[in-house]
Amino acid sequence: MTGQLDNQGNQFSTNQDTVGRYHSNWLNMMYPRLRLARNLLTADGVIFISIDDHEVENLKKICSEVFGESNFLECLIVQNNKGGRSDSKNFAKTHEYVLVYQKSDNFKISGLPLTDRQKRAYKHCDKIGTYKLQALRKGGSKDRRIDRPNMYYPIYYDSRNLKISVDRIDEFSKEIYPLKSDGSEGRWRWGKDTFQKKKDYLMIKLVSSRNRYDVYEKVYMKENIKMKSFESDRNYTSAAATSKFKSIFSEKVFDFPKSMELIKDLVTVSNTKKDDIILDFFAGSSTTAHAVLELNREDGGNRRFIMVQLPEKTDESSEAYRAGYSTISEIGKERIRRVVRKMKEDYPDSSRGMDLGFKVFKLDSSNIKSWDGNPDNLESELLSAMDNIKTDRTDADILYEILLKYGLDLTLPVEERVIGGKRVYSVGYGSLFICLGDNITSGVAEGIGKWKQECDSEISRVVFKDNGLTDVEKTNSFQTFKRFGINDVKSI
Repeated sequence: MTGQLDNQGNQFSTNQDTVGRYHSNWLNMMYPRLRLARNLLTADGVIFISIDDHEVENLKKICSEVFGESNFLECLIVQNNKGGRSDSKNFAKTHEYVLVYQKSDNFKISGLPLTDRQKRAYKHCDKIGTYKLQALRKGGSKDRRIDRPNMYYPIYYDSRNLKISVDRIDEFSKEIYPLKSDGSEGRWRWGKDTFQKKKDYLMIKLVSSRNRYDVYEKVYMKENIKMKSFESDRNYTSAAATSKFKSIFSEKVFDFPKSMELIKDLVTVSNTKKDDIILDFFAGSSTTAHAVLELNREDGGNRRFIMVQLPEKTDESSEAYRAGYSTISEIGKERIRRVVRKMKEDYPDSSRGMDLGFKVFKLDSSNIKSWDGNPDNLESELLSAMDNIKTDRTDADILYEILLKYGLDLTLPVEERVIGGKRVYSVGYGSLFICLGDNITSGVAEGIGKWKQECDSEISRVVFKDNGLTDVEKTNSFQTFKRFGINDVKSI
């Protein structure tokens, strides 16, 4: 689709599992993208890669090579199908994986805010804060005395004031052992040293069902909790993702969208600052863009997103095609538009003032004709070079190529005016002026100079089309620019 060829000049095609080099082809596709991803990441950046079980082992190997084994953070398991997939061959699959790698040790992971359900578990309060009670006795695996003998010891409490200690104080001291519900010997979660350091966070409570006291830790409520390595949140399932997608599209135009809530939580634990950039190499239906917009609305951030998607064609028999979406990328763009529209309707107050716009760019060859250099075509090449801009390109195409070559941000504001009958563009509040018209006069240069003064730009550059000015007008224009303090003038 993008005209990419292999070393033999053959077009790349869909990687079928019947091909002998099935795994090798997939790795060859992923490796350069991961290398590029590492280069694009900031020093405190992180990458999340969602994948099923077909290539997860191979993916981890090349990620460890590209990012370094020491930068592997976790292989998350996400339960995306509660009931299991009925079309699975041997076992009903219920999950997928998310590999997490950091760029360097500069990355600082964050936690997730507590849900309302989690907050309800914190039922108690004291002068320190709100807390819940957690048994000091170890539960789960390795919870027997023989597993950690040094963590089996009596804890004494004073029957008069319920104060606790690891030492018997007087005849009023009574002892509590970590006994399991069946009466067998268990163990505490803390050794004696930890007990002495943190005993102020402990209390005893009468367990009525056993008619005896037990020891509990006060666990105070925090703003954030760690994301678990196994996630079974219903909001992360394919069913929830499809339901969210249906709330935006009435038609079934995309199969198996990703969970917006999962991606939003991944962006949250990434500890992104409110003006960071989130990049998705395989955008699909633009779930990541949806997640970023929702997160910005919730916390007032200004995170930006970049969605990358091949113009993969939809099947002509599909509902997406019948709905007017000829490519997957068209669905992604329309989703962003609809999310923005819905956000303005449902949350007029919190969405007011947000940057809800986005720009669409398509990868293409340069707008400037290349020089052939073939002596057999010398005359036609010379004539063609008189007008070196390709005929099927617009001013906007050329403008953004200039921004790319100058290394300027493609999201910079662009303002347009007509000066002396010619269309002139101001980029970044006067930092760059572009005029691609023909038969330009020095009057246009005068207008650009005055526009620079309006913008109060300290440094400005100007770009013209090379054959847009005669030699006389070029000389006069350059002198006019110098009068306005513009010394960087280029032609293409």
